[in-house]
Formats: sequence, C-alpha cells, structure tokens
Amino acid sequence: MAGTGVFAELVDGDGVFKYYSSGEWKKSSSGKSVPIINPSTRQPHFKVQACTQEEVNKLIEEAKTAQKSWAKTPLWKRAELLHKAAALLKEHKVPIAECLVKEIAKPAKDAATEAVRSGDLVSYCAEEGVRVLGEGKFMVSDSFPGNERTKYCLTAKIPLGVILAIPPFNYPVNLAVSKIAPALIAGNSIVLKPPTQGAVAALHMVHCFHLAGFPKGLISCVTGRGSEIGDFLTMHPMVNCISFTGGDTGIAISKKAGMIPLQMELGGKDACIILDDADLDLAAANIVKGGFSYSGQRCTAVKVVLVMESVANALVEKVKAKVAKLTVGLPEDDSDITPVVTESSANFIEGLVVDAKQKGATFCQEYRREGNLIWPLLLDNVRPDMRIAWEEPFGPVLPVIRITSVEEGIHHCNASNFGLQGCVFTRDISKAILISDAMETGTVQINSAPARGPIIFLSRVSRIVALDLKESPTVSI
Repeated sequence: MAGTGVFAELVDGDGVFKYYSSGEWKKSSSGKSVPIINPSTRQPHFKVQACTQEEVNKLIEEAKTAQKSWAKTPLWKRAELLHKAAALLKEHKVPIAECLVKEIAKPAKDAATEAVRSGDLVSYCAEEGVRVLGEGKFMVSDSFPGNERTKYCLTAKIPLGVILAIPPFNYPVNLAVSKIAPALIAGNSIVLKPPTQGAVAALHMVHCFHLAGFPKGLISCVTGRGSEIGDFLTMHPMVNCISFTGGDTGIAISKKAGMIPLQMELGGKDACIILDDADLDLAAANIVKGGFSYSGQRCTAVKVVLVMESVANALVEKVKAKVAKLTVGLPEDDSDITPVVTESSANFIEGLVVDAKQKGATFCQEYRREGNLIWPLLLDNVRPDMRIAWEEPFGPVLPVIRITSVEEGIHHCNASNFGLQGCVFTRDISKAILISDAMETGTVQINSAPARGPIIFLSRVSRIVALDLKESPTVSI
C-alpha cells in the first residue's frame, strides 16, 4: 500500500506526503499542502507538501556540496548504487503502481510495468555509464590544418553539476529516472520537481534511491505549487542544467533559465504514414496500440494517420473493428481506456472534437464522455483546416487524413510544430528509408508504432530509423 511499510516515513501525522532533502523526509515549514485529484473520482486522494523558496534554496545548496564529493566517487561505486536502486524499484512495484493508478488513472498492469521498466532503465544507464564514461580520447594537434604533430590532448567527460529534473504526469516515474540515472552515473546531483499529478509515485521512487544508500544531499525531491517555487527553481543560479519533459511550459523555462544547458521534449504530433502496399492488418494493430494505449496520453502516441486514399476505406474499417474491442472504465479494472488526467484536459479534447464535427469530420464512433472519461474516437476525413489535424489532443481521439501521394503525407508531417517521432508502413524497404529520411522527426519507426526505448534517447542527438524486424511484413530489398 502507498505510504505504508518501508514507505511509512514518507507520510506525516496529517496524512500529507513529505518532501525529500538532506537524506531525510521532511514537513514543509509553510504548513500548507497541495491536493492531488484522483482522475477517476475527481476528488482529492493524496496531499503533498507545499515547499517554500527557502527550503528550495537550502536543498539546492546541499546538492551543490554533495555533487563535489560525488564527482570523485569511483564510477563502479556509482553504478553499484544505481543497480541497488533498480532492484528496489522492481521489488516495490506494487505500491508504486498503486500511486500511478490513483494519481494519473494509469491501468493497473501498465502501472506495474512502469515501475519494472524504470528499474531496467536505471540498470541500463549504470551499465552504459561505466562503458561510456570509462573511456577518454587521445588527440594530436596535426588533425587541425596548419599545425604540426607537436601537441597531445587527453579529453574526458565531466559532470555538469546540479541537474534540475522536471518529468511529466504521464510517466512520473519512468521519465523521472530517465533523467536521474544518467545524471547520477555521470557524477551530477539531482533536484527533482515532480508533476503534481504523479508526485506521490515519484516520492515512492525517490525513497528507493534513499534505501539504496546514496549520499545525503545528492538527491532531493521538492513538491509544491509552480506559481510559488517554479520560477525560483528554474532561475536558481546554482542549477547547472534543466531536463524538462512537458508542454508549452518548456518555452517559458527556456526564456528564463539563462545560459545553462537545457534538455527538453515538449510534445508530439507523431504522424503515421500508410502506403498503398502496406500490410493493413499490421498497420491497424499498431495504430490502435500506438494511438489509444494509456488513453493516448503519451508523447510518442500515434497522433495523426496519413493514409493513401486507395487503401483508406479498408484501413479505417480494420481500425474501427479493433477500437470496438477496447475496454473502457476504471484503471483498477485494467481497462484499455481510462479517465484522462484532469477535467481541463478532457475539456480541451472535447474542444478539438467539437471543432472537427463543425467542420465535417466523419465520426467512426459516437462521441461519449462521462467526467474525465472519454470513449475512444476515430475521426475520418479530417482536413488540414481542423484543429485536430495539428494540435495534440493527449487523449483517446485519433484523426485520419486521406492523402493522394507520399509527398502530401511528408509535407503534412513536416508542417507540424512537433518533430518527435513518426512511422511508415510499407512492404518496400527502399521507400521506407527514403520517406524516413524526408520526415523531419527525431525517430522514424518502420512498420511499427512510435515507442520509447534505449534507442530513443539517442534521437536527441541524431536521427534514428528503427526497423521492427520481428513484426515487419515481407519487404523488398
């Protein structure tokens, strides 16, 4: 159970979850708390501390001091502690999953999977860190024009310092550790500001790092209202790097943060291009999986289907048949479609649906909503003048745009404000590679829906083309 057993010290006498600083769980001097609303009931379920700027300042100062010692800690020792934390995350997947179910309405099975995947990711980062950071480079001066071979240079990677990590609500544990683990193995300290929805799951995750035995002050987790501590965190002079995953807030952060490194992922409108030679059964299965899992609340979800007119009718019918089989209900029941995270999110999604209806989109299902719960909806014959063609719903609503040429599909993909991922379905690998090269996205999946994984982290610095050999249809080479 959340906040019980080894996690009991996370909760104060009033049932409010504490924040983490100096290797201890503490109550805020503000005496205030922030409620966390259960998306299913739309009622407060948990409460977290509303920390003050003074408390934030203290833990950042401690993070700066702890980082200096941590940077001198042997690489193998850093990895050893990360492996311990990974094992603890897996061991305590049940209470972490319970938090995810209550805070963000994540289906129970997926919630448990997130905890396990997070443990796997921490171990992966530990192993890769030892390999990558254990190497240096030897350079000589005659590699630059005009120089003789008279100078030698040794290079090595050094930590940045204090990393401010801000994950999103939809993966408050997995996307938190994707920031925490690489930073720690590289010798940095971490100040985590979890999302309000998902904060308690993040606190449970941090406790696993605490139990693993990391030095005091190296990891901190601060909760509170963004209006009170948000700017104070992002503009703090002792923060050396900000890693943020979320929406438009990232733009404001980038303007205020000053000249420090930023790692940001601010959403997606991942396009799925279906050619006329595609395996339509494979495409339909991946569209439903990619577009509707966790109610579409994923940055890497399929957000728009661009299908050749010649196969559009057949594809839409196959997708409709699969959508009809999706279960809708509570996360505790492990339903496929669960309530979206907030009422404001549901209202935004409904606004996109209303706009599409007014402009003539074809509704493949009746639009239905109860509170935060929105039934899955496929919209056919969507046109570029509709908001849903461009805006990210972050919900179980998927538009289909019919195209008459591959060039039309590529143009729509590249005209988007987003460039996270995309996918192409075709039996012709040559076409797939050429289209992938033309799509202005960080990652292109061939014959598979967009997805997260180790290769996705590389897409922040390079183009990734991923061919799913296990699920791909026969291709011509």
